[in-house]
Amino acid sequence: MCGIVGYVGRQQPNGKPLEVVMEGLRRLEYRGYDSAGVALVGRDGVLVTAKKAGKLVNLADELDARPLPGATAAIGHTRWATHGAPTDVNAHPHVAGKIAVIHNGIVENFAVLKAELLADGATFLSETDTEVVAQLLARAYARLGDLSEAMCAVAQRLEGTFTLLAVHADVPDVVVGARHDSPLVVGLGDGENFMGSDVAAFIAHTRRALELGQDQVVTLTPDSVTVTDFTGAPAQGRAFTVDWDAAAAEKGGYRSFMDKEIDDQPQAVADTLLGRTGLDGALVLDEVRIDESLLRSIDKIVVIACGTAAYAGHVAKYAIEHWCRIPVEVELAHEFRYRDPVVNEKTLVVAISQSGETMDTLMAVRHAREQGSKVLAIVNTHGSTIPRESDAVLYTHAGPEIAVASTKAFLSQITAAYLLGLYLAQLRGNKFPDEIAELLGQLRAMPAKIQTVLDGAEHVREVARSMRDTPSVLFLGRHVGFPVALEGALKLKELAYIHAEGFAAGELKHGPIALIEEGQAVFVIVPSPRGRDSLHSKVISNIQEIRARGAHTLVIAEEGDDAVLPFADEVFRIPQCPTLMSPLLAVVPLQLFACELATAKGLDVDQPRNLAKSVTVE
Repeated sequence: MCGIVGYVGRQQPNGKPLEVVMEGLRRLEYRGYDSAGVALVGRDGVLVTAKKAGKLVNLADELDARPLPGATAAIGHTRWATHGAPTDVNAHPHVAGKIAVIHNGIVENFAVLKAELLADGATFLSETDTEVVAQLLARAYARLGDLSEAMCAVAQRLEGTFTLLAVHADVPDVVVGARHDSPLVVGLGDGENFMGSDVAAFIAHTRRALELGQDQVVTLTPDSVTVTDFTGAPAQGRAFTVDWDAAAAEKGGYRSFMDKEIDDQPQAVADTLLGRTGLDGALVLDEVRIDESLLRSIDKIVVIACGTAAYAGHVAKYAIEHWCRIPVEVELAHEFRYRDPVVNEKTLVVAISQSGETMDTLMAVRHAREQGSKVLAIVNTHGSTIPRESDAVLYTHAGPEIAVASTKAFLSQITAAYLLGLYLAQLRGNKFPDEIAELLGQLRAMPAKIQTVLDGAEHVREVARSMRDTPSVLFLGRHVGFPVALEGALKLKELAYIHAEGFAAGELKHGPIALIEEGQAVFVIVPSPRGRDSLHSKVISNIQEIRARGAHTLVIAEEGDDAVLPFADEVFRIPQCPTLMSPLLAVVPLQLFACELATAKGLDVDQPRNLAKSVTVE
C-alpha cells in the first residue's frame, strides 16, 4: 500500500540522493499519502531523517525550511496508515540506533515481537509495527556486523506481508531491501542503483530493472546488486526493460492525472490489442503458456478480482460465455478462498489486477493453484507478483496509471479479457476463423469510437458541474450495462464522497424503486435497440417508471436512439457498436461525470481520501 524508494550512488553532488528519493516519492504518492519521510546516510557516518504527516508537500516544505546534509544513500516512504494514526511520529522511516527502516505491508506478529523487545529493555516512540523491525535489525546488526545478514535474520522472524528497506550509518554506500508478499523492484544504473515499490520510482533515471522473487533480500552498492534468499543463499532476479518513460507518468498539461488517463483510453485499448495476431491472421497470445490441450479441456472459468477489476470480470463473463460456451463465475478475491470454492484441474482461474500486487487476489491465486487449477493473470504492471506466480499472463499495456481511481485500466482489462475469450473460442473451435477476424475487427474499431465519446465530453462536464451539490446518484443497467452501472457508482463514491449505488435495472421493481423521489438523479445505461432481444424496450420502461416518480434521468444511449428522448432529462450519446463492446464506450461518460463533479466540489480526484492505488495488505 505504501510507496518506497531507495538510492545509493558514488560520491555525488550533495543533493542527488535526496533529489532522487523525493522525485520517486512524488511518482509513488498515489500508493499512500497519509505521511512521508526520508532517511539519508553520508560518508561522515551520520544518519539523518525528516518526516511529516499529511501529503508529500508537507515533507517538501519541511526540507526547504530545514535542509538535510549531503549523502551517498537515501531511502524514502509515503504511507497509507495501518498500525497507528497518520502522525509525524508514526511516519516512516523508523530509527533504532544507527539504523533507519521503511516498510510496506503489515507485520502480523509484531505484538509478540514487541513484547520480547520490551522485556529486553527496548523503548518505542511510535504505534507502528515497523519500529519493531528497526529494533530487531539494530540488535541483529550488533550481533552479526553485516546489514544484509541482519536483514536475512530478521526477515525469517516476521509474519505477514512486507517490503523493507534499511540503511545504516556505518555503511553509507549500502541499501538493503527484503520482500515477502509485497512489491519491490530494482533499478540498474551506472555508478548508482535504485529500489522502489514500482518502476515509477526510478524511471526518470533508468529503464533497466531487476524483478525480485518471493522471500529475497537485495543489497545495493553504487556498483553492485546482490540477491539472496532469506537464508543468505545466492539467488537471482529477472532483468527486464521498462517499455515506457518518465513522460508517460507526467500530467502533460492536464489538470489531473485522472483527466489525462481518461483521455489516454483510446491509446490504452489500441496498445492492448497491438501485436495479437500472427501472419495468418489467427489470434496469438504469446504470454499464454498453458498447454493448448489443457485449455481445450477446461469446463469452467473463475474470474477473481476486487473493485473495478471485478467489474471488468463481470463484463468479460458475458462475452466469454457467449463466444466459448464455457460457464464463467466472477468472485471477489477476498471472499474466494474463504468459502471452499469448487475448483480443480479443469478450472481456469483468471486473476485481474492493474498493479499485479493486490494482496487479496494474490492469496486467491495461490489457493487456486493449490487446488490444481491453472491461473492466467490479466495485469498492467510488468515485474509484479501475481503474473510471476501465475501459469500465464496477458499484459494490458495501458502504461502507468497514477490516479488512484482506475479508468484506463478498466477498459484495457475488458479488452484483454475479450482477447482471452476469442483466443479460447478459436482454440476450442467455438468460432470459425472468419468470425474471430470479424470480432477482432470490431474490437480494433473501438479506440476511434472511444475518442468520439471523449470529443463530446464537455456536455457531460457541464451537467456534472451543475450537479455538484447532488447528495445521491443511482445507476441502472442491464446485461453488460449492469457492471457498467456498478463501475459508474464506484467512481462517484471514490471521487465525490456521495452516496452512489448501481443496480441491475430488472431489480428496480424488486425494491430499489423505493429510493426514487422527486429530484433523485439516476443514470440509465440503455442497451442498443438493434440487439436481438427485447432489453431495449424493457429499459425504456424502467426510465418511464422512475421518471413518473420524479427522478432526474441521465441517459446513456446510442446515436440515433430517439426512443429515449421523451423520458430523458439529459442524453449522453455513444457511437453504435455491438452489444458486447458497448461497455468500452458507456463507461466513459460515467468516468467524466465523476471526475468533473468531484473537481467542481474542490476535491482531489487523483488522491481520494482513505484510498491507495494498490491494496497490498489483506
